[in-house]
Amino acid sequence: MEGVQHRETPSVIDRYFTRWYKTDLKGKPCEDHCILQHSNRICVITLAESHPILQKNKRIQSITYQISAGCSRLQNKVSGKSKRGGQFLTELAPLCRITSTDGEEYTIFSCIRGRLLEVNEDILKRPNLLLEKPSTEGYIAVILPKFEESKSITEGLLTRAEYEDVVLKRTGENKEPC
Repeated sequence: MEGVQHRETPSVIDRYFTRWYKTDLKGKPCEDHCILQHSNRICVITLAESHPILQKNKRIQSITYQISAGCSRLQNKVSGKSKRGGQFLTELAPLCRITSTDGEEYTIFSCIRGRLLEVNEDILKRPNLLLEKPSTEGYIAVILPKFEESKSITEGLLTRAEYEDVVLKRTGENKEPC
């Protein structure tokens, strides 16, 4: 069949999740995060494509979910249908810290309010998942916003188009790329 174009099938992420972005977290240029929001309101926190770890293809020395002496995201335990027991997070709650081999440390934040359902322990054993598959197997955490807040959770987040505009402006301002 000549002339028939075969479109690539969209990935599961592209089909079932809406991408939202938070840029320059805590005033740190280019430390951008991506929030994948499913129609069932569950949100998956990942690194945005423009994050320095991905842009500069940094090698990862360590990842820790130990936020402070008394707080480890690994201690998060949820149970039951309503996910009782999960740690409640605010928008700027740290999820983990990633240290690259050049000594740079990056704190990854939740970006949204909600209950922590799980952290990705696989990236502790295989940190390269962050680089190789940041939107899938290399995700950081899964968060469930409160039902009554699920519609407003994206206020303050950027759409894909708005995010691409921010990234374009950065490169167009003749600044050093992130």
